[in-house]
Amino acid sequence: MKLPVLGHDAVLEAVSATDAIDRVRDAFVAHHAGEWTMPAKVYLPAPPHGDFRAMPALGAGFAMLKWISSFPQNPGQHGLPTVMGMICLSDAATSAPLMLLDARAVTALRTGAVAAVAARALARPGAVSVGIVGCGLHGAWAARCLAAAGYGPGVCSDPAAGAAAALARELGWETGERAAALASDVVCCVTPGLEPVIDEDGLRPGAHLNLLGADGPGKAEATVAAVARCALFCDEWAQAAHGGELTGAVQAGVITRDRVTDLGAVLAGAAAGRPDEQAVTLFDSTGLAIQDLAVAAAAYAAWREGTVTAQEVVL
Repeated sequence: MKLPVLGHDAVLEAVSATDAIDRVRDAFVAHHAGEWTMPAKVYLPAPPHGDFRAMPALGAGFAMLKWISSFPQNPGQHGLPTVMGMICLSDAATSAPLMLLDARAVTALRTGAVAAVAARALARPGAVSVGIVGCGLHGAWAARCLAAAGYGPGVCSDPAAGAAAALARELGWETGERAAALASDVVCCVTPGLEPVIDEDGLRPGAHLNLLGADGPGKAEATVAAVARCALFCDEWAQAAHGGELTGAVQAGVITRDRVTDLGAVLAGAAAGRPDEQAVTLFDSTGLAIQDLAVAAAAYAAWREGTVTAQEVVL
């Protein structure tokens, strides 16, 4: 059996930011309707280096397994990316493998796409300016997708001045201190989540916050007090409550399930979004397998249509 393989650059060639946004939005709606299913993400700790994650999903005639890692010491110690892995896309009717894809590129696209999807659903009418706190791989894709969705100009902030400058130059935005980024209409935090970058004083009435960095237990980009003051939304409660931005507030007893609305319910019209123009909305993105499936399926379709060339392996 010959199996097509899309590497990092081929995935990004196959799926545009605009297409990723549309596909991820549709995936949330399908998941809310029960048409797409997704078992819980499995973590496999590999101390002291990092962890592996296994993420399956089923929908639109496909079954998918994403096998990905988060090894924060890789860049400094080994010259390797923090995030690496692969995705296996299969036919849900026959179980036949259909394609292998680079998981790093898929993850970057879907992470950026959900930032734009959440902003469109939850930011106040007329919101334009963007603040990016953390301009690494995923912060850059959040910025690119928000720009593709019509947001901007923006402020790029990062302790690594070169990363912020490169992203600002690419998009025609500007660099600035964290406070300047936090003063924007739509704020995206994409940091390692090892310490908060937003406290109560950093909340601006009417802002929308996408908190994308807290993707595992013990991580947070906002203080518990800041989280408690916001109108809260998440990609999935089970993940957000146990390994996302909301975890600390849940463990402290400050928020309960009834305070948090699933983004899919908002997108499907089954729940209200922003309560009023002065509210600060906070979206906790932990990363869902259905998002990966949406982007992987789009890449597979692009290959079938001949718009991207794949390598091949023989099984």
